[in-house]
Formats: sequence, C-alpha cells, structure tokens
Amino acid sequence: MTYDKAAVQTILDQALADGRTSLSAPEAKLVADAYGIPTPGEGLATTAEGAAGLAAEIGFPVVLKISSPDILHKTDAGGVVVGVDSPEAAQAAYEQIIANAKAYKADAQISGVQVQKMLVTGGDVQEVIVGAVTDQTFGKIVAFGLGGVLVEVLKDVTFRLAPLNDAEAREMIDGINAHEMLEGVRGAKPVDKDALGELVKRLSDLVTDFPQFAEVDLNPVLAGPDGATAVDFRIIVDAEAGKPVERYSQEEILTAMTRIMKPRAVAVIGASNEDGKIGNSVMKNLVNGGYAGDIYPINPKGGEVLGLKAFPSILDVPGDVDVAVFAVPAKFVGGALEQCGEKGVAGAILIPSGFAETGEQELQDEIVAIARKHNVRILGPNIYGYYYLPEKLCATFCTPYDVQGSVALSSQSGGIGMAILGFSRSSRMGVSAIVGVGNKADIDEDDLLTFFENDDNTNLIAMHLEDLKDGRAFAETAARVSKKKPVVVLKAGRTAMGAKAASSHTGALAGNDKVYDDILRQSGVVRAPGLNEMLQYARGIPLLPTPKGENVVIITGAGGSGVLLSDACVDNGLQLMTIPADLDAAFKKFIPPFGAAGNPIDITGGEPPSTYRNTVALGLEDERIHALILGYWHTIVTPPMVFAKLVAEVVEEYRAKGIDKPVVASLSGDVEVEEAAQYLFEHGVVAYPYTTETPVQVLGAKYRWARNAGPLGS
Repeated sequence: MTYDKAAVQTILDQALADGRTSLSAPEAKLVADAYGIPTPGEGLATTAEGAAGLAAEIGFPVVLKISSPDILHKTDAGGVVVGVDSPEAAQAAYEQIIANAKAYKADAQISGVQVQKMLVTGGDVQEVIVGAVTDQTFGKIVAFGLGGVLVEVLKDVTFRLAPLNDAEAREMIDGINAHEMLEGVRGAKPVDKDALGELVKRLSDLVTDFPQFAEVDLNPVLAGPDGATAVDFRIIVDAEAGKPVERYSQEEILTAMTRIMKPRAVAVIGASNEDGKIGNSVMKNLVNGGYAGDIYPINPKGGEVLGLKAFPSILDVPGDVDVAVFAVPAKFVGGALEQCGEKGVAGAILIPSGFAETGEQELQDEIVAIARKHNVRILGPNIYGYYYLPEKLCATFCTPYDVQGSVALSSQSGGIGMAILGFSRSSRMGVSAIVGVGNKADIDEDDLLTFFENDDNTNLIAMHLEDLKDGRAFAETAARVSKKKPVVVLKAGRTAMGAKAASSHTGALAGNDKVYDDILRQSGVVRAPGLNEMLQYARGIPLLPTPKGENVVIITGAGGSGVLLSDACVDNGLQLMTIPADLDAAFKKFIPPFGAAGNPIDITGGEPPSTYRNTVALGLEDERIHALILGYWHTIVTPPMVFAKLVAEVVEEYRAKGIDKPVVASLSGDVEVEEAAQYLFEHGVVAYPYTTETPVQVLGAKYRWARNAGPLGS
C-alpha cells in the first residue's frame, strides 16, 4: 500500500505546533485521503451562504456538522443537522449549528461548518465503528464493532494490537458477536468484507506510522455491498503517545534470566540462625533442597549460619555471586542493593514487603534506580521467592518442592503462589519452576517467557497475573513462545469497573477486560477463566498429544453424561464428529441393540469391560477420529479400577503402534472413581471424577493452543 505520509506529517506537525489536541474535520479528511480511507464528498463552509453553495455543489441531501477542535462530540452540542435537502435549509442549518455551538461552549474555536454528502443507511448498509486508541497497557490497539448508536449500548467490539496484517484485519470483521448482520439478514445483501478489512488495515497502518495520533475514531463507517465509507473521522493528537518504551533486548533478558534461574552462587542478605525468621527459612531451603552451587550467608555479625561461613557484606564474599536473596526490612534494601551492584550480581530477589503495595512508591522507585544504575535485575519486591527444580534451587521461605517436571508457573500474588504450590504437591504435578513476581518493579512475565522459551526443562508456562506492566512486550513475546509451547494465563479482574475518561467512543470501549481477552487470544495465549482451570490446564495439557484434526467422539456408559459432555464440547469450541455410516455400523457391532451409536456413542451402563475396550480401541484405530472423550458410570459389571486399567492398557497399546490421540475421561460413581481417575492421569489419560466439564475444558484448551501453533497435527 502506498500512502502520502508527507502530507500527514505536515498536518500533524502543524497541530502539535499550535498546541492542539485534535485535528479539524478538514484536516482529518486530508489524512483519510492520504491513507486511502474512503470518506463522503464534503467541504468547509464559513458562512451560511457558503454552506448553501457547497450543499448544492455536493448534491442533496447533505449533513452539516460543526467543525471545532474544542467540540469533539458534535451531537451533544447540537452541532449536527441531517437530511438537509435545499439551499434554504442549508443556510438555516448553518445558523442553527453556529448558535448551538456558542451556547454549548462560548469560548470554542469554530472553524466553520462541515457540509458532507449524506449517505443512505438501512437496507443493505450497516453502521460499524473502526477505531484505534493508545492503551496504557498494550499501546496502539485497533477496534472494530457495530457502530452508530449501537456502539455504546451493545459494546459488541473486538480488539487487536496494531500493526495488523491482512488476515488479522479480516478476522476482526468476523470476530464480533453480531457478525452475521454483516453477512446479510432478512433479505439484505452481505457487506463487502474485503473492503471493510482493507479499511481496518489502513487505519492500523496510520496509527503505526503516526503514533502521536493517540485516538482515531471512524464512527459510523457505512458498510454495504459496494464498499465501506467513513462518515465521521475524528483524530486526537498527543505528542506523548508516540514516545517509545524503553526495553531490554531479548539477548540481555536471556543472559540475566539464565544467571538468575541457573546461578552458580547465591547470597542470602539477612541470613539468620533464628527459627521463624525469613532469612533462616531461605537458608534451610537452599541447603536442604540440594542446591549444589555456592551459598553465602550475609549477616553483619559474621560467624556461621547453618554451618556456613557468614560475611558481614556481600562485598566480602571472595567469589562471584549471581543471585542475592533479600530477607531484610524494606528500609535496608537500597544500601544492600548498591553493594550487590558493585559486586556484579545479576539478580536481586526482593522478598520484603513495604514498597508500592503499601503506598511506598518512592522507595520502590529508588531501588529500581539503583538496580538500573548497576544493571541488576529485580524480582519482586513483595514475593515468596522462586523455585527452579532442575538446579534444585529453592530460593524461598516457603516449603520445599521436589517433584520435577516440565510445567513452569508464576504468580503475582503470594496467596495464589501458595495455592499453586499446594495443588502441585497434592496432584504430584511435576514442575520446572514456580516464581513469584509480586510488584513487578522490574522483572515481569515477558522476562520469564523469554527464559522458559529457551529452557529445555519447560514445556508449558502457566501464569497468574493481575496486570501487565508492558502488555505489548508480553503480547509480542507470548505470540512467539506460544508457537512452540502452550502459554496459559489466568488474568484476574475480568469484570469491567467502568471505562476511564476518554475523548472518543473507541477510547471508552477500550477500558474493559475485552481488550485483554482479544489480545491474549491474538497472541496465542490460552486464557483460563479461574484458578482451578489454570492449574488443571497446566497439569493436563502436557499429557495430551497434539490432535491431528477437529473430529471429537464421545463414548459413554451413561446417557446423562453424554448430554453434559456434548454441552461441554460446544462451550469449549470442540467439534463433535458426524459419524459416517460405515463407522456407525462398526460401533454397533460392540454395543447392545438398545444402546446408541451416533455421537455420543452410548454403550449403556451395564456393559462388561470388553465393550469399553472394543469401542475405545475402534475410536483410536479409525484415523478419521482425532480425539476421544470417555464418560464412565460406576457399575458392578465394570468397576472403576477395571475401567481405568483397561483404558490405560488400550491407549498404551496404540501408542506403541504409533497412534497417539488425545483421550480424556469423566468418571461418575462412588469414591472409588477418585483412585481410578488418578490412575488414568498417571498413565497419560486426563481424567476427573464427579465432573463432565473439566476434562472437556482441558481438551478444549489443548485444541485452542494447537490451532494457534499451526495446522493441527503438524
């Protein structure tokens, strides 16, 4: 696409030089022309007679709108008159608009009245909004949704990070709930989605090229079978919106994080022999956890701590130190951090509270400045520490953890961190790391993602977060990492607390959780709705092989479970396979006449183990089936552990043949199903007692990741 960037730059420079916060309507029109964004024929009138002449030249009917940098919401000011159909009406409308504007804001600077061709609405034409806003978390984002009066009522809008590629722009058109309205309803013709997608892409390019355009609002855009036209084009200017964000390079992040996660030596600032003190607990965990690197207790009194020589200062330590774990009150952190900087420490793990979370923002800013001066990365403050099991590193005051696996978890909250630890221990989930990030004064989730992306010991990353310090950095990193490894996020604060004050429709709409939802999805992140789901995804997704297609089949011993499992499939975006005649006949050979083939396949509750074995084997063997959901009902004929062992045997048998499909199971029955579900989990089958929703949620999460990572089965 070729744009007249020089023309836009001239307009922007003039607006900034004038100290204005918005472009005039004629300027916005020139910007639209420079980027090929269609707008109606229009002109600017400065007299009533001029308005009449312009209206006649453009052709009736026309719309007249106030043109003033001080009046952004024209309708509120009585600054819009529609359906003007004669020169006399144009003169009267001009005088009315000027009078209304002066009454609305007496000191408003008025450039004139914009006279614009009135486009036909209704019928085949739909009103939509296309906009862009500078989000505090994510930077430049683009919005698309239903426009006109519906935009703030329905709030049916979808968001993406700018810049967009052609496919992402087109996806936005189909991403709203009411996308069917654009496809033609009640005899209306479908709108030109290609033209609409092109308009979205051009707006994305505009705000990417000129980040000083803080907010851009095209509302309404009239979309019809023959194209899309922006009727109203509003641009808010802010020089600060184009200010670049300072970031560490990926190489710098990886170098620092590798020293932090795989340190050769750890110092504990505030190490103590006294039971109950954090400095004592950290020392015990490092020593008893089996960490093989050097451990240096730091205590002003010197002596020994847990049999290790203590040093009055980290500067007294004879060797290099990669990580310093702080277990001293907040007021002593700054001085000790200066010494860590002089020592060349890579990471300061700040367990103490008493910083921004208690209102002490200045103290937190002070330690960040010290760390930046010495190129020390800070984890925390206000955290429980961190675990990295491949190094047997337990740099925390919490209880040790020793079940090593491939799942890395992080949390912004200490309480959630404890829940992660307890769940991992209870479920025997193998983890590679558990990390607290706390206030995120420095190190945050995108730093962790960069490390875990390159960590051969980690195959899935699950993160609890309340906010993102640099959402764009996170989204860009997650988009890259999620192509290789699943990234699961539990974002707290899903409910909208009301949009912040904004000067455009797009700005107001951006102040809710939908922005997080859409951009996390754009980045390939699997979002968990709650803590339990995040933990179950973390535990279950790594066990499931990547599906090779969308066809899911339910095999159940209870009709009621089959119905609930079917509902769960719909809720989680899974596609129930339409069973072809030959496969239907094959299943019927194994189930009683009063059972039901189709999908779900109901083998009924009174069947012996052989029926389960045969139907599961058939589901694994037929290459047209890509995933199995099993619904088990506790019976005397096939007890829970019998069911669990036969399913595990059949799945293992086919894995040995090179056939490995996702298999999840829901077990209903007495308490024996708990042991059976655990057995299945231990043998690579994701299974849960007393729930039809959870196993399907985990399978759905695996599918969401697989669809993003590439063609299914690749």
